[in-house]
Amino acid sequence: MKRLIEVPWDKRAIFISRPNRFLAICSDTEEGGELMVHVRDPGRLKELLYPGNTVLLKRAKGQTRKTHWDLVAAKASSGRWVLVNSGFHSAIATSILLDSQLSPFGKARKIQPEVRVGHSRLDFLIDIENNEKIYMEVKGCTLVKEGTALFPDAPTKRGRKHLLELLALRKKGYRACVMFLILCPGAGCFDANNQTDPLFYETFYHVIEQGVEVYPVGLEYKDGFIWYIKEIAICSK
Repeated sequence: MKRLIEVPWDKRAIFISRPNRFLAICSDTEEGGELMVHVRDPGRLKELLYPGNTVLLKRAKGQTRKTHWDLVAAKASSGRWVLVNSGFHSAIATSILLDSQLSPFGKARKIQPEVRVGHSRLDFLIDIENNEKIYMEVKGCTLVKEGTALFPDAPTKRGRKHLLELLALRKKGYRACVMFLILCPGAGCFDANNQTDPLFYETFYHVIEQGVEVYPVGLEYKDGFIWYIKEIAICSK
C-alpha cells in the first residue's frame, strides 16, 4: 500500500434517506437533530447509503449553501470505509500519474485537466516522456459483488459517451484510456456492469477491442487518507 492524498472528515453520522441524487438526510449522533448533506456522487450507492448505516461528513466551506455538510465516505459491509465523493477523483488520479512507480505510463511530464473533446470534457490530457499524448477519463467505482468490482451501479449515458469520445480519439491515432478508481476494497477483478447497463457493457468491450486502454486501480480509504493497493485485472468477458 502507498499513501496518496489526505481526505479529512469532521463528523460521524447515521444515514437516514436520500431525497434526490444530490441530497442526503443524516442523523447527528453527536449533537442530535438532522443534517442536510450534499452528495457528490451520481451513483445509486444502495449498498452504502441505506437507513442506519454510518457515514463520514465534512463541514462545507462557504455560508451561502443550503447544505452545510458534504458526504465523504460510508461504511461497507466489510467494516471498511468507502469514499463516496467524486470531488476527490481528480486529485487521486493526479497523485497516481505523478508517481512513476504507480502510473501505467511512467511519471507524467505534464497533466492538463478538463480537456474539451467533441461535445464532452475529458478529465486529463497527459504528456509522457517521449512526448506522446494520452487522453484519459477517470471513473469512480464503489460497487463490489462476489469479489468483482462493477461499474456503473446505475445506467450512465454520460459514461458511454465518454467511451465513444475516447474511441474517436483512438481512431485518430491518439492513445486513449479510462482509469477506474476501485474505491471499495476486496475486488479481485473489474468488469462493466452488464446487468445494470447492457449498452455500456457492450460499448466497454468494443472500445477495448479497438485499442482504448483500461486501468482499474484498487484503493482504500483508511485513517483519513486514500491508499493505493494495486492495479486490478479486467475480468474475462
